[in-house]
Amino acid sequence: MADYLINILLNDENRKKIEAAGLADKIIDLGGKKAIQVPMGDKEQKKLTKGFKDLDFDASNACVLPADAEAKLLNIILDMKTLDVMKFAIMKLYNPLAGKAPRSAMR
Repeated sequence: MADYLINILLNDENRKKIEAAGLADKIIDLGGKKAIQVPMGDKEQKKLTKGFKDLDFDASNACVLPADAEAKLLNIILDMKTLDVMKFAIMKLYNPLAGKAPRSAMR
């Protein structure tokens, strides 16, 4: 079992894409809405909380990413046809230099 989860709520279009990728069995009902849950470990969770300061985790250690990051993650899932993508996806979602001035500008 994963330490943390990312909930991706699915509209009809994204649900059909998930089904077409062969992941229909991964769709769950989450509070009356269709969703998938992407597992991640402690290291990925720490990086995401650094990259997204407003990220909140619920009692089940699940979160919802901002819309642009969620879209990137969904595209990665569709390309790789698996929910086990966080080791790869974290490189696309987490930018450790975001918001920092380039060194040449700091002089």
